[in-house]
Amino acid sequence: MEDSKRGIEQENINQEKKEMTRRSFLKMIAGTGLLVGLSGALAGCVEKSPEHAGGKGWLPYQYNVAGNLPAQVRGRVPIDADNPSITRDDQKCILCGQCLEVCKNVESVYGYYDLPVVDETICINCGQCSMACPSGAISERDDTKKVFEALADKDKFVLVQTAPATRVALGEEFGLPPGTWVQGQQVAALRRLGFNAVLDTNFAADLTIMEEATELIKRIKGEVKKPLPQFTSCSPGWIKFCEYFYPELIPNISSCKSPQQMFGALAKTYYARARGIDPENIVSVSVMPCTAKKFEAQRPEMNASAKYWKRGNLRDVDVVLTTRELARMLKEKQIDLTALPEENYDKLMGEETGGAVIFGATGGVMEAAARTAYFLITGQEPPALFLNLTPVRGLAGVKEAAAEIPGVGTLRVAVSHGMANGRKILNAVREGKAPWHFVEFMTCPGGCIAGGGQPRTAVPPSDTVREQRLAALYKADASLSKRKSYENEEVAALYRDFLGHPMSELAEELLHTEYHSRADRLKRILAQAV
Repeated sequence: MEDSKRGIEQENINQEKKEMTRRSFLKMIAGTGLLVGLSGALAGCVEKSPEHAGGKGWLPYQYNVAGNLPAQVRGRVPIDADNPSITRDDQKCILCGQCLEVCKNVESVYGYYDLPVVDETICINCGQCSMACPSGAISERDDTKKVFEALADKDKFVLVQTAPATRVALGEEFGLPPGTWVQGQQVAALRRLGFNAVLDTNFAADLTIMEEATELIKRIKGEVKKPLPQFTSCSPGWIKFCEYFYPELIPNISSCKSPQQMFGALAKTYYARARGIDPENIVSVSVMPCTAKKFEAQRPEMNASAKYWKRGNLRDVDVVLTTRELARMLKEKQIDLTALPEENYDKLMGEETGGAVIFGATGGVMEAAARTAYFLITGQEPPALFLNLTPVRGLAGVKEAAAEIPGVGTLRVAVSHGMANGRKILNAVREGKAPWHFVEFMTCPGGCIAGGGQPRTAVPPSDTVREQRLAALYKADASLSKRKSYENEEVAALYRDFLGHPMSELAEELLHTEYHSRADRLKRILAQAV
């Protein structure tokens, strides 16, 4: 008994010594001034006055309004352990709440459904939370190991496609200014990693425009019994958002797959046949600015090549890498992007036009589609207005434009980026107050150039960086001799030799899809919350 008492007393003494040691240590370093920066940095996390919640400390500077989250510990977005797009290192998380702010205020996902969650965390996989995270706790799910293993397998033919937005951002991971054009060096770098073929998503972007513009014309003429306005379908985060929150508007979404998925379907059908490669030996990799593309590639709808060959074990796109992941792979192999010569994409699914290049910018899909729609309707080359459709350019959250097309009348279009802006358009459509024929939705602010997998040049991403990347895409568009998607000769050959024509039976099979409501997830959550 006496021994136990002495043991407790000794433990208390030891604890006091520890506390004294801490106090002595803190007192000592306080004299050196080391705590000044730390206390200032933490002030934004412990600010108790909620009116400062939107404009000080760790919070994104673009939200200069008060938030309604607790000011001391603001929390974090929920992320499922099996989320295919993003992951979180809990040891790095400081509960600052920036991920909540961007999810709620920019994407309007968090806070737009009731709790508790039952069987699915509501997430559109956009990765914007990773861009706003100041501690780097949230990042894309790393799939680089899968690609390294495929490249090491001599029995595999590993091909890669690269999205337009990657070529104006990858250089930032190697010290180059935002917006530096590194297309040629990126191609060279991918070859040095060991890819058997380096191809261009821009080829599929031009193809998407041919299919999407044709679908729009058929809707306007009443040949396709689907409602107007037609919605773009290139942004997988937006698609999932619509499935959750506006399922009654799914018929407005174009049936066209995204360029990534069109490319993947053709890689294991058209390309495999042309090159005489067994599609089961092809590993299809894409380099994207977008974390939601990882989710998209796993969607059950994206297995057109399996249906074509009647082989159940094929996926159209096997692995999706973000721009950041590609940078890590290059650095691991000590490949200096800046020291490489410029090289060209391989032939067959490697040609581009200016219309495809601007897919990476908010408003770019709309502008490219308008150029081709004008030609398909009139048979004439579009006027200069369509080659510089300034009303849909720039970083305004919602943009509108109207253009006259001979024999048809006025084509009215709208553009939004960030799903909080998208809600404004969707609500207008839901209420029957939409004057538009065609609407472009991009999940990420600025479009793909600021996707969740792009370099973290600024935290949170700044409009200055976005503008530099946008400017680089438009400059590239203006410099190309071919700026309309119908001028892509490889796309023309694809139709001549394989598909037949836009929206042919085979094109519908490989390049089009359907989406389905996820509202039942919300209904179950609401039922549990009552």
